[in-house]
Amino acid sequence: MTPSSRSFPTLQAGAVLAALGVALGAFGAHALKSQLSADLLASFETGVRYQMYAALALIALGSTGRPQRAGLWLTLGAVIFSGSLYVLALSGVRWLGAITPIGGALMIGGFVLAALDVRRA
Repeated sequence: MTPSSRSFPTLQAGAVLAALGVALGAFGAHALKSQLSADLLASFETGVRYQMYAALALIALGSTGRPQRAGLWLTLGAVIFSGSLYVLALSGVRWLGAITPIGGALMIGGFVLAALDVRRA
């Protein structure tokens, strides 16, 4: 099935998040490896990993050709979850870790909505 124009934003968000995930993963592996402590590097890598999970889910959802309620939730969740981990790792500001669960909850909600949308279809 070809994606409809209503599913393009979901597909585009997934593609952008995936491209940024690859770039940030390479940045972390090469430029940050010697600059960050092991725990901060692990936080950065966790952000990349979960960003890619969301990106792949968005690409899959966008490829169905149907509009998805989950797209916005997954996108916002990935930006907040991964973004807060990136800023925490690069700045060392630990209180940003308190924001991370908000993004995680949005991602979980997005996956639940995706399951409900599949069930409805």
